[in-house]
Amino acid sequence: MESEKKEQKNKLMMIMMIVMAVILLAGTIAVVMILKSPGGNEAEEGPSIDEVLEASVDMPEMTTNLASDDFIRISFKIQTDSADAMEEMTKRDFQAKNIIIKKLSEMTADDLKGEAGKEKLTEMLKSELNSIMKGGKVEAVYITSYIIQ
Repeated sequence: MESEKKEQKNKLMMIMMIVMAVILLAGTIAVVMILKSPGGNEAEEGPSIDEVLEASVDMPEMTTNLASDDFIRISFKIQTDSADAMEEMTKRDFQAKNIIIKKLSEMTADDLKGEAGKEKLTEMLKSELNSIMKGGKVEAVYITSYIIQ
């Protein structure tokens, strides 16, 4: 009697181990398939650096006064979402410069201090530049040179 109970426990234990092994194997296969699937990483990847450069406009260095009576010498690279949008931004460069000068003239040197100040400026410029775009959009604004005196 006791040996039958022991035998049943061993059989149950063996069945449970087999079920757990199968579940573990199935989970591992599922994770590998998700990570290896062609569409799995594409959503996370952005454009290549060559695509970014092809859709970007360099704004030449400009000098203007700040609200704090300091002046700033600054230049930008504006990344758009396509080559067509880049062409539009190139044609609208005078409007972009106007927006940049107006926004900088409202800011003080303290407003532009640190990473947070520069991030605030680039996000504000991105929003303002998108308001003038008709055939595309500005993806990002990068500060490429910066001096306050």
